[in-house]
Amino acid sequence: MKWPARRLMKQPEKSFGMFEDAAELESKGAELIHLEVGRPSFDTPLHIKEAAKQALDKGIVHYGDLQGTLELREALAEKLKNYNNIDVQPDEVLITTGLTQASFATFMAAIDEGDEVIVLEPYYPQHLSKIELVGGKVVPVALQKEDDYRINSQDIEEKITNKTSMLVFVNPTNPTGRVFTRDEVTAIADIAIKHDLLVMTDEIYEYILYDGQKHISLASLPEMRERTISLYGFTKAYAMDGWRLGYAAAKKEFIKGVMDIVLNETTHPNVFAQEGAIAATKGSQDCVKEMVAEDMRRRDLVYKRLNEMPNVTCRKPEGSIYAFPDFGAFNTPSEQLAIEILKATNVATESGSFYGASGEGHIRICFGSEVYATLEEALNRIEEYLKKRS
Repeated sequence: MKWPARRLMKQPEKSFGMFEDAAELESKGAELIHLEVGRPSFDTPLHIKEAAKQALDKGIVHYGDLQGTLELREALAEKLKNYNNIDVQPDEVLITTGLTQASFATFMAAIDEGDEVIVLEPYYPQHLSKIELVGGKVVPVALQKEDDYRINSQDIEEKITNKTSMLVFVNPTNPTGRVFTRDEVTAIADIAIKHDLLVMTDEIYEYILYDGQKHISLASLPEMRERTISLYGFTKAYAMDGWRLGYAAAKKEFIKGVMDIVLNETTHPNVFAQEGAIAATKGSQDCVKEMVAEDMRRRDLVYKRLNEMPNVTCRKPEGSIYAFPDFGAFNTPSEQLAIEILKATNVATESGSFYGASGEGHIRICFGSEVYATLEEALNRIEEYLKKRS
């Protein structure tokens, strides 16, 4: 029998990029330094783990609220008002099994077969996979390296047709580390209003900001609350990647549509993990500040060292846990170069082409995935290899 064509992803060919190559090499006994996957190196803060342990001891192990624990949704509604400046009610928040599930359920609920979806490039590849899996057509709009990856309204509007139904907006960005300014966020809002588009925002790095940067949620701008589905998670800020918890915030009718998909997929998220999420949301945020401070220390190291390497330039990330240095001077396809670095140094990085055509010539480095000393060692190995290669 023939597998339905619409269920085959066109992009990306590898769902997790170089992680798969690294895993294969590691399975053969290689000891690798992992700078390719966006996972925090930190342990989940103790008070969050203790809350989940106590929940288990209390017998919080059975089916729960289908939309997510009410106490957690209330806490998140308060957080959204105070931090994101989005006025939502608890019934306008849906707890999901990670932001990954929230995005897939949003695409499945909102996209009809043949709908076109604008995605800014360099992009987060998993969003493309999901759009294609539900029958949508990805329309990439390249942000220019020469313009520091700024939003260009004209470039976006040139790609909008009568089939365009949605725009995906990731801020802060993966892989470039850009944090979009208020003017740039406003430009996205103006486009969405003018062309009557739904916008899905991925704000997973909302807390990971450097040098006094401010995060601006699209839904906080005038007339955007009613056309935005805002997605968040606990993965990055609280080092809870293995907990698989995220959430969506939107108008009640949007939340109902997304929830219809989630109900048929997982029924509801893990109940005792949500107790940990309550502790994360309502507890002291000092742990987040401490982790971000250490990430900034690593960011500074990577930025300095990369710009000292032969034939490499790197912009300074304003947020996220990624640097996106330019290796174009080596005249080697970025995937090939990433594989060469992996085999020669046992340091796993990610090819820039994994994030779209405009990422070619770049390598993405996750500086949040290893401790400082290990990160230094990785940079030493890469520099030594590049000097030999030059």
